[in-house]
Amino acid sequence: MGGQSTSTQTVQSQSAPWAAAQPALQTMLGQISTGLNNTGLTSAETSALDTLKNNAAAGNPYAGQIAGYAQSLLNGGGATAQAGNVQDNLASYRDRLTPYANGSMVGNNPALMAQLAQIQSDVGDSVNSQFAAAGRDFSGANLMAYGRGIAAAEAPVIAAQYNQDVANQLAAAGALYNAGNTTANTLTQLQQSDLVNRGQGVTAAQSALDAQNYGANAILAEEAQRRGIPVQALSLLAQIGVPIAQLGQQGNSTTTGTQQKSGVDQFATIASGISGLVKAFKPQGF
Repeated sequence: MGGQSTSTQTVQSQSAPWAAAQPALQTMLGQISTGLNNTGLTSAETSALDTLKNNAAAGNPYAGQIAGYAQSLLNGGGATAQAGNVQDNLASYRDRLTPYANGSMVGNNPALMAQLAQIQSDVGDSVNSQFAAAGRDFSGANLMAYGRGIAAAEAPVIAAQYNQDVANQLAAAGALYNAGNTTANTLTQLQQSDLVNRGQGVTAAQSALDAQNYGANAILAEEAQRRGIPVQALSLLAQIGVPIAQLGQQGNSTTTGTQQKSGVDQFATIASGISGLVKAFKPQGF
């Protein structure tokens, strides 16, 4: 014969921080409680935020200029504005050098004609005066000497001028070639500058858009600060207060136990109970 008995016990416990630290902790908690009333905006903060808001509402004063700059760059920034003048300069240069470059000026130098005429006059006067002094002017020998004298005097001049004309022709052709290349390079550089400006215009266009949105973005940033400053203050207080509040703990616990009894123990318990009942109802004096 055997049996079990069950007992339940409830225990309440409480822990507190180290006693020596409690006065300092209570002072800190008191200051935190006071600080909770000061998490709103100060007058200086409010004034500063209002100034930011007013400035934002006015917008970016340079938005129009930035937009104009971006538009100019997107159109090339005037990089090719002088292209026409460059081409006109080449055309004018070509017109002046073409007669020399195509050879039409070889042997066609007006100054040469005058020089040859002067040689002919000087040589003729010299030869003729010699034959006249000898009484043989207008003779066959006079005419032959006249012709040979002029040919001998003019030949070196004509040859030198021809060589000079040919050299001028080659120089003019080379100059036109170089001028064409220079003009082509200049126009290419202008076109490249135009493309670079257009690329920069894409970047400037974003800056212009940012300038147009400056007011709205600035107001949003200002309002975010207006909301965030009190929250940051509360967060700082919570970082100090919450850990302090968790230093002390309080709680309840329930303990349940089961005890195994033998038959003898149970019989003794029952017998003791019966004996108690008999004594309770037994008449006095018996």
